[in-house]
Amino acid sequence: MINCIENKALRVSNGALLLEDTEEKKTITKLPFQKILALFVIGHITITTPLIENCTRNGIPLVVMKPNFRPVFFFSVTAEANFLLRQKQHENDKNNLQIPKILVANKIQNQLRLLEKTRQKTDAIVRAKGQCAKSLLLIPDAADYEIVMGLEGRVAKSFFAAYFEQLDWKSRCPRTKIDPVNATLDIGYTILFNYVEAFVRLFGFDPYIGVYHRLWFKRKSLICDLMEPFRCLIDQQVRKAFNTKQCKADDFKLFKNEYVLKHEKSSEYTRMFYDVLIEQKSMVFKYVRDYYRCFMQQKSTANYPKFLIN
Repeated sequence: MINCIENKALRVSNGALLLEDTEEKKTITKLPFQKILALFVIGHITITTPLIENCTRNGIPLVVMKPNFRPVFFFSVTAEANFLLRQKQHENDKNNLQIPKILVANKIQNQLRLLEKTRQKTDAIVRAKGQCAKSLLLIPDAADYEIVMGLEGRVAKSFFAAYFEQLDWKSRCPRTKIDPVNATLDIGYTILFNYVEAFVRLFGFDPYIGVYHRLWFKRKSLICDLMEPFRCLIDQQVRKAFNTKQCKADDFKLFKNEYVLKHEKSSEYTRMFYDVLIEQKSMVFKYVRDYYRCFMQQKSTANYPKFLIN
């Protein structure tokens, strides 16, 4: 994973990939192509024919992402040829709730861990912890899709109200930006979505076919599924940032009844979430890799991966 956001450039020389500092005009690091599993480039670069040629020869997926982690270019001969995976996705029984239950339970486990980490015993936190524990007991026996969604929704409502209680929390309103905290959560979740998508594409998944989130026009349902266990990283960072005044209401402006981040603050917020997610790059990769292996081999749900926040 290479950061090319500021004053960085890539060059191919003698079978190796060179990362160069364009200001000081020196080589920062040299990477033999034979030792690269996958190449993630964050920032704005020029993609050359030698780079694509060496990636093809060595079977290296190449992902180029904007500073907000949105993939703008993906190249992988191996992933594109994985028709067996996409066939299994299409044939997967949409009424089978075993994998969705794992994803939702993992998300709730992390929400419970965040509440416990606050070490607070307010009425809201006690209620939210009880709701999490109750739902984790009910999920395995949930008989239909609507019940699982209902359990997730009730936990989310109580979790947000308790976890952001000290930040004058109103309600979670995705994409409506009713306050600075909601707007910041949206920014973080979008960056997380982009980040997870980059890893998912390495294996050749069809990102539009999920197991929990149903098919919807232009929605990458599988990415919505696999980001669920990692949402806790964004929740934790947003709460910490507002409590320490790293993020504050003055960073936003009110436009058409929505709180919009000021342009001059965008790089700071991107960097904040960038630092959090980069620390977890190995965990995200291993999670998606293990999910891929379990899905392809149709393993029992006990073998599916989990991500538990520290």
